[in-house]
Amino acid sequence: MTTGHERSRSRSRVRVFGLRTRLLLAFLLVAGVSAGTTSALTYREARNALLETAQDTAVSTFREHVQQTAFSLPLPAVGLEDVLRDIARKGKPHPWVVFAEYGSVRASSGENPVSTVITPELRRVARASPHGSFERVVKDGVPYLTIAMPMIFKVSPDSLLTSGLVLYAVMPMTDEQVNVDALLLAARDGAVPGLAVALIPGLIAARSVLRPVRKLREAARNMGSGRLDTRIPVRGSDELADLARTFNETAGQLERSVRELREAEERARRFASDVSHELRTPLAGMLAVTEVLDEGADGLDADTARAVRLVSAETGKLAVLVEDLMEISRFDARAAELNADEVDVAEAVRMTLHNRHWTDDRVRTELPDGIRARLDPRRFDVVIANLVGNALRHGGTPVTVRLRTEERPAGTRVLITEVVDSGPGIRPKALPHIFDRFYKADAARTRSAGSGLGLAITQENVKLHGGSIRAGNPPGGGAVFTVEIPLHTEETGG
Repeated sequence: MTTGHERSRSRSRVRVFGLRTRLLLAFLLVAGVSAGTTSALTYREARNALLETAQDTAVSTFREHVQQTAFSLPLPAVGLEDVLRDIARKGKPHPWVVFAEYGSVRASSGENPVSTVITPELRRVARASPHGSFERVVKDGVPYLTIAMPMIFKVSPDSLLTSGLVLYAVMPMTDEQVNVDALLLAARDGAVPGLAVALIPGLIAARSVLRPVRKLREAARNMGSGRLDTRIPVRGSDELADLARTFNETAGQLERSVRELREAEERARRFASDVSHELRTPLAGMLAVTEVLDEGADGLDADTARAVRLVSAETGKLAVLVEDLMEISRFDARAAELNADEVDVAEAVRMTLHNRHWTDDRVRTELPDGIRARLDPRRFDVVIANLVGNALRHGGTPVTVRLRTEERPAGTRVLITEVVDSGPGIRPKALPHIFDRFYKADAARTRSAGSGLGLAITQENVKLHGGSIRAGNPPGGGAVFTVEIPLHTEETGG
């Protein structure tokens, strides 16, 4: 079973991840993805443009210088390094280190061992292609651009002959790497403040969305508390405005329906009260006449006597029904009053049973002395009389009336009155309706001669005392009605 504390913690978790938080997170997520994507694309395009510019400049310049340099074959080793240094000095956009390979001859424009930077793949491509090739490599954490350019002879317009001499240019790209790192840092530093700035429109957007939702929540609470004239101001023409208009239309229809129901209920209540009131006077005369006729019925013939007794009995039932309707009308009109007094509960039960001549073996009692409570003696008498009378009519004898008090966890004490019969019990389908007005569970019990208002009046009297009543079927059989009323006077003895 879920406790109140667990429900409170669940509501707290819901508040932490409420609509406002989810809207902000969604807005920041979209802003973050957009900023990250834009920064990544910008960084990639700028990096490629920067590297390609340096690369194209170096490749075209090296090709031009190689083509403009004349070599005599077979290649003399003497003076080759001077030629390579001359080409290296003309390097763009950064100085080169030029390296030459011709058979077993190796020469370099500098002392740096750049030959280790040149990959076997580049060498293979340079020997196979007359147009040369290039690639970017990283050696010991330093990026290099390596260019291979073979020396060729043009034999005819459509025929080229390689000489076997291959020149390599190695250019460090540290400056470009610094610029690329600066681009990456700028992209990162630009994205983080962008997210912070995006939080402001996110808050504004969340507020603009949540303001109507809050008003709708407050309006719903007001409607739930009975203020059916609650309406929401409608602004704009978006979906939230449509929701506000729909709420107002629904509230208006509900208000009209409730007003019509209340008016109909008031008319029905007034009708029952007026009819009951108007019937009391003629019924009083009819009761007086039937009483006289009933006393003289023994001197009449059998058929006439039977008719007189039937009229007398049905008139008595009608009088009881009218009184019950009058009592129900007072409850509906909130005119019923509780005239409470401190009473001995056990003695009050005994008086109820004695006044109705229920002191034989049909009714048993378990009434401990010393239980005192503030009750309305007349209404408590009606509660006990209706429950015991209902048990005698519809249940089986003996009927047991029990009294006890009980301490509740909240520190309050309640007076518990139980009326148990020995009959077949109450049908499960009838239990939810047992206290409804004019309801009779005739299918499970003997035919009822009552109006079906007794248990409804009993429930209203218990509620007037601030208590509750329930019906059930105990395991041992029969039916049990349990009345619980808060005790306002402590038990004085036992």
